[in-house]
Amino acid sequence: MAAEALAFTRERRTPVGPRPAATVILLRDTAAGPEVYLLRRQQSMAFAAGMTVFPGGRVDPTDASIADSWSGPPPSSFGERLGCSPDTAAAYVAAAVRETFEESGVLLAGPSTESVVADTTGDDWEADRVALESRELGFADFLHRRGLVLRADLLGAWAHWITPEFEPRRYDTAFFVAALPAGQVTRDVTSESDQVAWLRPADAVRAVEAGEMLMLPPTYLCCRDLIPYAAVADALAAAGAREIRAIQPTIRVEDDDLVYLETT
Repeated sequence: MAAEALAFTRERRTPVGPRPAATVILLRDTAAGPEVYLLRRQQSMAFAAGMTVFPGGRVDPTDASIADSWSGPPPSSFGERLGCSPDTAAAYVAAAVRETFEESGVLLAGPSTESVVADTTGDDWEADRVALESRELGFADFLHRRGLVLRADLLGAWAHWITPEFEPRRYDTAFFVAALPAGQVTRDVTSESDQVAWLRPADAVRAVEAGEMLMLPPTYLCCRDLIPYAAVADALAAAGAREIRAIQPTIRVEDDDLVYLETT
């Protein structure tokens, strides 16, 4: 990453435009406190290879067509929190729910506005998950066929990060928090991950600081921000009061050393 940043600066490269993406900080309560679900990306991945991340990915064109399967706060409320249009906010939320199902098997949707799918471990669910992952099945079609509504009320906007300009692949990413629905379980690994774990945010932060785990700054800082909360409900309640601004790290080169700065 440092070499890429130095080359970008010295060669005065033109940055690529960031693509919209979404990720979900999935939480569960334990006797020792809340834990967060983390995946380690395969070394073969083009972006963030070997990094430990939350479930998520880029917005798909089909994510914008779920309006008739939406339940919860309107897209405009998410847009106000994330500083974007209602249409963009709706796509962020849909991508967050879809990618979480694809990468963890957890589905934040239900047959009614007050219920959530209780079990997604059957072969038919796995077939749909794989079809969504391969883009053979659109998210709106998946919801319609299953008779489900997306439970936007289960998500809380948490942060907004934009990949630095020196990266060859850039994303404009909305971060959300959500609780693991009762009855649902996370899967072991996917085609994009080779290891998954539930960790207390403080333990994840310690592992990164000890050099035992690799994380990009947004993931690390989100875990750090979650340390004070004693229960998942506390973190979800705090989401509504957080000040969210788009953060895009930048670099300053001084004698071949890199200094990261946060800018709006």
